[in-house]
Amino acid sequence: MEYRIEHDVLGEVNVPKDACWMSQTQRSLENFKIGTEKMPPVLIDAFAYLKMACAIVNEKEHKITCEQKDAILEVGKMIVDRKLADQFPLAIWQTGSGTQTNMNVNEVITHVANVKANKNLLHPNDSVNCSQSSNDTFPSALHIMTAIEAKTLLIPAIEECIETLKQLEEVNRGIIKIGRTHLQDATPLYVSDELSGWRSMLEHSIEHIRAALPAICELAIGATAVGSGLNAPENYGPNVCAVLSDMTGIDFVSDPNFFHALTSKDACAFFSGALKGLAANAMKIANDVRWLASGPRCGIGELEIPANEPGSSIMPGKVNPTQSEALTMVAIQVMANDSAIGFAASQGNFELNVFMPLIAYNLDQSIHLLADALRSFNQNCLKGVKVNKQKTKENLEHSLMLVTSLNPVIGYENAGKAARYAFEHNLLLKDAVLELNLLSAEQFDELVVPEKMVKPLK
Repeated sequence: MEYRIEHDVLGEVNVPKDACWMSQTQRSLENFKIGTEKMPPVLIDAFAYLKMACAIVNEKEHKITCEQKDAILEVGKMIVDRKLADQFPLAIWQTGSGTQTNMNVNEVITHVANVKANKNLLHPNDSVNCSQSSNDTFPSALHIMTAIEAKTLLIPAIEECIETLKQLEEVNRGIIKIGRTHLQDATPLYVSDELSGWRSMLEHSIEHIRAALPAICELAIGATAVGSGLNAPENYGPNVCAVLSDMTGIDFVSDPNFFHALTSKDACAFFSGALKGLAANAMKIANDVRWLASGPRCGIGELEIPANEPGSSIMPGKVNPTQSEALTMVAIQVMANDSAIGFAASQGNFELNVFMPLIAYNLDQSIHLLADALRSFNQNCLKGVKVNKQKTKENLEHSLMLVTSLNPVIGYENAGKAARYAFEHNLLLKDAVLELNLLSAEQFDELVVPEKMVKPLK
């Protein structure tokens, strides 16, 4: 491999000739050969947006020239368009402030711009990082990444599931099924009501995510090294946020307290909590689907799920709830990620939190996994779910919990006695009530009507 020589305050460094990065990126590559996890591409996009916004404000403040600003904007756009995607090779497991990734972005912008200009137009620190510190750019990029992914990736995926559930509610309106609590038979409800519960869970999850976004949209930019704003112009943070808002269509604002912005990651922990809540809801829905589809002959069998692939390498004709299994695994991973984010957020010491790459990696993974898994579950399972009306009716008719409708007439104890008698003697509930002389057949038929049990008494 051919090399070129780059230098920094520590001396000279050999950098691969074709690489667009410079000395500090190379030092990080050599010093942190840890794991395979790399900085998320969307985090690099967020950095590019941030550098472009900073350049615009810096030029207005006469900190850089118009030519320098234009060069930063040109290369920043190339980064966002993923034309330089292979130039950001650094590990998550590096300095906890993310300094080397900030410098990676600064160096790539500088090198590419200088090659294009055929002169030393930019300097990674003096030009691209002007009025900034890694300590305020990395947390800002982290928040920008999270806001972008939430609004463009995650929320739309949840909304697609909600729309499918609305359609399933409509298609299955009027069908009555037996309810279940504690995994045991309970009183009846409409299939559409059960589906509406799933839908409402996802609607609430969107609201929780949206409630967490305002804090995510508060940025640290302008705080520089410790929160004092040293070397940044007055109102730099608000001015950069205004430009970013125009660029992204997301309303970013300056954190009202920069000392909070640098050392606290509470916004990330709060947002991750909303992701964990979504994961918990997704787990419940996926589990319900696979329980209700269990069988086909020796389980509950009230739902039929699509046969997407052979379910077994040894048992022919088996259909497994694979989409539910994938979604529940994702849910567990997101819950684990939330624990890591919570631990990392608790580690702000003095004026800085130095666990930010870890937070960035886990937030990005949680958002992507949830969005992908929900889309897959919706496309490959929910859209093809069908209610087995015959099995649903059979389960309803054989349930002993229909006896609950008799409480107001024969009392709780007699109703319980009838249910136990029916179970012990393998009788239908009606036959048990008649054998115990609790009601006549006509009275039973008038009182035990599932259609009257799916709503409150009038």
